[in-house]
Amino acid sequence: MELEKLSIRQIHQDLIDKKFSAEELAKFFLDKIRKEDGEINSFITITEDLALKQAKKADEIIAKKNDLPLLGGVPCAIKDNILVEGIKCTSASKILENYIAPYDATVIKKIKEQGAVILGKTNMDEFAMGSSTENSAFFCTKNPCDTSRVPGGSSGGSAAAVSAGFCKFALGSDTGGSIRQPASFCGVAGLKPSYGTVSRYGVMAYASSLDQIGSFGKSVEDCRDAFKAIKGKDPLDSTSLKEPADSEKIDLRNLKIGIPKEYFVAGMDKEVEKTVKEAIGKYEKMGAEIIEVSLPHTEYALPCYYIIATAEASANLARFDGIKYGSSEVGNSEVKDLLEVYIKSREKYFGSEVKRRIMLGTYVLSSGYYDAYYKQAQKVRSLVRGDFEKALSRADILLTPVSPTLPFKIGEKMDDPLEMYLSDIYTISINLAGVGALSLPAGWVESPDDKAKKLPIGMQLIAKPFEEEKIFQAAMAFEK
Repeated sequence: MELEKLSIRQIHQDLIDKKFSAEELAKFFLDKIRKEDGEINSFITITEDLALKQAKKADEIIAKKNDLPLLGGVPCAIKDNILVEGIKCTSASKILENYIAPYDATVIKKIKEQGAVILGKTNMDEFAMGSSTENSAFFCTKNPCDTSRVPGGSSGGSAAAVSAGFCKFALGSDTGGSIRQPASFCGVAGLKPSYGTVSRYGVMAYASSLDQIGSFGKSVEDCRDAFKAIKGKDPLDSTSLKEPADSEKIDLRNLKIGIPKEYFVAGMDKEVEKTVKEAIGKYEKMGAEIIEVSLPHTEYALPCYYIIATAEASANLARFDGIKYGSSEVGNSEVKDLLEVYIKSREKYFGSEVKRRIMLGTYVLSSGYYDAYYKQAQKVRSLVRGDFEKALSRADILLTPVSPTLPFKIGEKMDDPLEMYLSDIYTISINLAGVGALSLPAGWVESPDDKAKKLPIGMQLIAKPFEEEKIFQAAMAFEK
């Protein structure tokens, strides 16, 4: 039996039917990670003891013939900026290299209550700042579809782990595309839920008004099952909301799909454009009505995002001062006073991209520039949100590409931060607007370098806030 090919629901039924035990399943995946992750580098930390303990607990529930929750015994992976009590949580930064999480994030409490088996913590761009997972302080994760290419970022480790078959689902965070872009690059499904749908308590903050926790799955159904386990209001996160009831079953023959004209412009890779347009044609054949919509402020979304995100990051990352959290230059004989402890610790242990964004954010919040940059960006954000409200009043769902390019080569964009930032041009608007969006494979094309390898191309389905179920149903219809 090829255990890595089973869905979450198949695993659930097979565990109940005792075709294998949760412990056997956990050992299978831990062994697979040991043998194969050396080439991919998707994990920073393997949590073998925790995984086997959780698997044993699932087996005890089955032995007692008690109800096993859907995620009971199901192996998963967690992005390394989400706290798991007693386990290292580094956010892929040297400043937190030896930091042990003192408590569980709310999403971890929820999946532990379900009985999920946590195999380990996955690699990422440092503090979730990047689009390729090359900004990790430890190592670069490779794309399982083609190991010469990046897996996307910042949740590249989670996407790669699911794609490589090292786990059944994974959790990640998405601030400007950090779930959807790596899902697209690795050929898996990845959801960025509506803002407030999932608690952020226990997740290391990058940009608090944009961050959202979401799920990855090999299939849309797996991604959906993981999302349903983590969503819901949390008294520990004041931005989390009570979600309305799931929408009714959709009928594709009555579905209006809006195609934003601003998302199909010069500069997009021809293979990406062709594949996404073919996917639109498939929806049309299934009976959906395709209409053109406009998101006129799309061109301003990228600068608006990088002003707001860096401003919030400069405040959020001020806590890493070498005193209360993480690595420190205290005790260094060259350090004369407290101010130098702060300066030397942050200079030594933060990576270059993190320092770049902190400086950008501090600049746009500084006296004399706040009104010119940060205040203006917030006004633009309102316009971007308004664009989505108008477009989604005409269409049930919007369909767009996820990335303008195929997965790019490792090292290809590292010397040009602006070109790297452009990788998220189709995803950042969704975070500014606070709506939900799912990336799923639209198709696969031959790699330009190696005809034997296939590279995935993702498409993005977007709906009004809290209409994730509508997105999942439309995505599953396409997947079938």
